[in-house]
Amino acid sequence: MKEIYLLGATGSIGRQVLEIIRGRPGFKIKTLSINKNVGLGRKIIAEFRPEYVAVGRAEDAAALQKEFPEIKFGYGDAGLTEAATYGSSGGYLVNAVVGSAGLTPTVKAIEKKRTILLANKETLVMAGDIIIPLVKEVGATLLPIDSEHSAVFQCLKSGKKTEVSRVILTASGGAFRSLSREELKNVTVDDALRHPNWRMGAKITVDSATMANKGLEVIEAHHLFGLDYGRIDALMHPESIVHSLVEFRDGSALAQLSLPDMRIPIQYALFYPERVENDFPRLRLEEIGKLHFYPLDFDRYPLLKLAYEVGKAGGIMPAVYNATNEAAVELFLSGRIAFLDIEAIVAHAVAETANIANPTLAEIIDASNEIKRKILNQHEVE
Repeated sequence: MKEIYLLGATGSIGRQVLEIIRGRPGFKIKTLSINKNVGLGRKIIAEFRPEYVAVGRAEDAAALQKEFPEIKFGYGDAGLTEAATYGSSGGYLVNAVVGSAGLTPTVKAIEKKRTILLANKETLVMAGDIIIPLVKEVGATLLPIDSEHSAVFQCLKSGKKTEVSRVILTASGGAFRSLSREELKNVTVDDALRHPNWRMGAKITVDSATMANKGLEVIEAHHLFGLDYGRIDALMHPESIVHSLVEFRDGSALAQLSLPDMRIPIQYALFYPERVENDFPRLRLEEIGKLHFYPLDFDRYPLLKLAYEVGKAGGIMPAVYNATNEAAVELFLSGRIAFLDIEAIVAHAVAETANIANPTLAEIIDASNEIKRKILNQHEVE
């Protein structure tokens, strides 16, 4: 029996995890978190009957406790960490929450020797230099759920790490891939959320349009696979069929292909190292016809360029990049800034922040929280 501790059950990834598990023997949802979507969360709780549930607000925890007296409830950051660490050691933590909130629960779950199925890329972006050594120290397992990193993970099984020349991450380009910089000045939130290929949450969909998401993935790949930034490239691939490639030193390049369906990398991680049957739609290249690849222009996508720079700088800078982007996207989604202001806010914060070499986990979290508060407060006044 695989015991699953699911963070972010009501989000896009969380719902697809439950879809894959639903009706399959051998899985038990031990805990889950639902944040503010109590309506959907209530249905999930009733169906899967976890032992512990974390929500975002105290009042929701109290209300749900009355409805489900046999289940334990918590709330806030402490509740999220309890959902990740509840019960005995072992089991599978699926971290599908969005943003920096996923960092501490992941660290604590690693310490309990859980197998980590990671969709929360911010964990490694902020603290990869702490997370990866910790995984090795305790003997835990870390499996990526992101389609790009799952693709690299699968391709790497065909060769040794010492044989790898470079890794190539692909990017769909998001909602605005055909627009010029001038045309981006007047785009709306609704425009940004119309991703052409994927079903994703609002924050990651906006990140896809700014290419910050690919920047975060570059930093994540550096930590996951132990590669220098000079050996991690990114290409525009509008069809989202090739999810990533690994080029080996003999000139061979291996790619993982599938339709743009997040259930495939999720299922791969849930059943790893086995591959199991499913009824998902199959890739038919004869129907696709053509696949296209283009270089990513750093002038067009300055947040991708900046991600390489903060990744190479290390220390606190990747966390600053991530935290500022989180705050800026929140401001954009709430209508308080324009789309291009996201880039300007992130670039300014990175330029104005003094680096801290070898930061502790507490320093990373404190710096992230402080910079988000500062940016949100500045624009609240305006």
